[in-house]
Amino acid sequence: MSRERAKLVVGNWKMHGRIKDNAALLTEVAAGASALQNEVSVGVCVPCPYLAQSQALLAGSVVRWGVQDVSAHAQGAYTGEVAAEMAADFGVTYAIVGHSERRAYHRESPELVAAKARRALDAGLTPIVCIGETLDERESDATEQVIGGQLDAVLLVLSEEEAARIVIAYEPVWAIGTGKSATAEQAQSVHAFVRAKLVEKGAAVASVPVLYGGSVKPENAQELFGQRDIDGGLIGGASLKSKDFLAICQAARTALQ
Repeated sequence: MSRERAKLVVGNWKMHGRIKDNAALLTEVAAGASALQNEVSVGVCVPCPYLAQSQALLAGSVVRWGVQDVSAHAQGAYTGEVAAEMAADFGVTYAIVGHSERRAYHRESPELVAAKARRALDAGLTPIVCIGETLDERESDATEQVIGGQLDAVLLVLSEEEAARIVIAYEPVWAIGTGKSATAEQAQSVHAFVRAKLVEKGAAVASVPVLYGGSVKPENAQELFGQRDIDGGLIGGASLKSKDFLAICQAARTALQ
């Protein structure tokens, strides 16, 4: 993806939010994002109880909304699960799958993540497929082996046309919620590796957005987004503050210039 192409910035609220606070946050984000002149695509992935609120407040705005996970099953006796088609009923655009917290806390395998990505696509959603390595894996020089395996599991079950409809988010596990961040050069190196893997899948997949998701802040966003193969960000904590989130979106716009 060239720098001339629009960037994508998506907020991941994780397990945060209350109706009153959400209303202010969503309204402020929608108002601020409208000034980006379509140069930066903006989304927020909210907890499922707040999908109806997000739809009501964001409909007609430039901001798209999404979920943080979907089931690998279409329907059935799976108490507590949320099917991709259920999310689609609320006008959802994005579905995060394979976030490092789900891989770690819920023992989600690469194959399960691949199944979830496929369900999202079948429901007309855009899966944001998260990949990333732990500190131990990085220090043992296994970064490419780990994320390559995670990515291959997804690409294996998708056709070229289907793979062209996904988004990838590289999130170094060691830089999530720790206040640490990969340097712009470290992030670019991994993104370039991911881009090469996508190219191998086919020409249509070469331009799939590859986001960086590791403690992106207003202070480091522009440098990160200015790298050749970083197409935007999957933003955690900073997405809960409209000022910070919009500053990151503006940094994405500035990186295009």
